[in-house]
Amino acid sequence: MATENKNLSDYDKNTVPNAKNFRFGIVVSEWNDSITEGLYNGAFEAFLENQVPAQQIIRWNVPGSFELIYGAKKMLQTQNVDAVIVIGCVIQGQTKHFDFVCEGVTQGIKDLNVQTDIPVIFCVLTDNNIQQSIDRSGGIHGNKGTEAAIAAIKMAYIRQQASLNQFQDQQLLSAGALQIEDKPLELEK
Repeated sequence: MATENKNLSDYDKNTVPNAKNFRFGIVVSEWNDSITEGLYNGAFEAFLENQVPAQQIIRWNVPGSFELIYGAKKMLQTQNVDAVIVIGCVIQGQTKHFDFVCEGVTQGIKDLNVQTDIPVIFCVLTDNNIQQSIDRSGGIHGNKGTEAAIAAIKMAYIRQQASLNQFQDQQLLSAGALQIEDKPLELEK
């Protein structure tokens, strides 16, 4: 088990970029809310610990994990955020519903990351039983929400740096200080 003897809330603050100017969205599933609230609290506290002002953290609730995709999409379109975390919890039952929901949510969040320029962080627990979810939402394995917030900060920073580099390259091109050679590719024979 990947999380055995590991606290998900442990991270080195020295590796976390300055987040005070970022704006984050968190979309939270109301299904299994005793778990999703714990995950949300972990994320929220991690943002505050890393100087994100509370007013720069936007929370939206959706009915279930499958609805996280639409909630995240609308947040990306309307809220001018630097990253979004989707928080949910799907617990294995006796039917295939678990498989369909987990697959759909995973693919949907992946698609948002491919289609948009804003990172969407996956914080959806897909556990075999409620105890595993408790252990990962503030229990013995820490809090996956904390881990998601740190990932969101790091990804927002990567996005910011990539945009700055692109802008600087465009400025250099416009000024004639950066030349792009236009020569045909030579194929190896």
